[in-house]
Amino acid sequence: MREQRAGPKPVLVVLHQEHSTPGRVGRVLSNRGHPLDIRRPCMGDSLPETLARHAGAVVFGGPMSANDHHAFIKAETEWVGVALREDKPFLGLCLGAQMLARHLGARVYPHPEGRAEIGYFPLLPTPEGEALAGAVGVPWPPYVYHWHREGFDAPPSAVTLATGDDFPVQAIRAGRARCDPAATEERDPVGGGAADDREGEGGCRSGSEVPVIVEKVRAE
Repeated sequence: MREQRAGPKPVLVVLHQEHSTPGRVGRVLSNRGHPLDIRRPCMGDSLPETLARHAGAVVFGGPMSANDHHAFIKAETEWVGVALREDKPFLGLCLGAQMLARHLGARVYPHPEGRAEIGYFPLLPTPEGEALAGAVGVPWPPYVYHWHREGFDAPPSAVTLATGDDFPVQAIRAGRARCDPAATEERDPVGGGAADDREGEGGCRSGSEVPVIVEKVRAE
């Protein structure tokens, strides 16, 4: 008898409001066969001690900031280290990108002149971003929708993939399996369909709705 091959592992999805959904990102992952393990630490859900049973993790945005003093914000930021230590694919969108940046020692900050980016603004890929886009066959669009009033610096261990006008760091890559936009949107075909915070998480303090030029979640 032929041994039945196990299906793709689930993807951990972290949301930050009671009625938030993983939106189009979730639908794309589901279409690729990944069950969604949805957790809401802000509502009391715990996060796994290891991602050994997961293919990767997606941490979405929300109206809060990585600078807030909520216990769940601190716990999630520390938990990012699990994905880093285990070299698991990790996608941080908006607040999730803030958390990655803070975990790696970078600053999360409001614009010094109090500006916010709400609407369509240019997205400027760096040479590293262009190289990644070429590798996965998905070009960066010239303009994307933004909705944020905080940004973050690129950690010393990260590579900036895209820049912008008022907030110079719009997308970073930290390590081999992580690509984290200050983002709320993901587009086909690399990371999947668009999951923007208008559908899932609502407005964010940090995060432009950047096309996510990401490495595909590996089914292990």
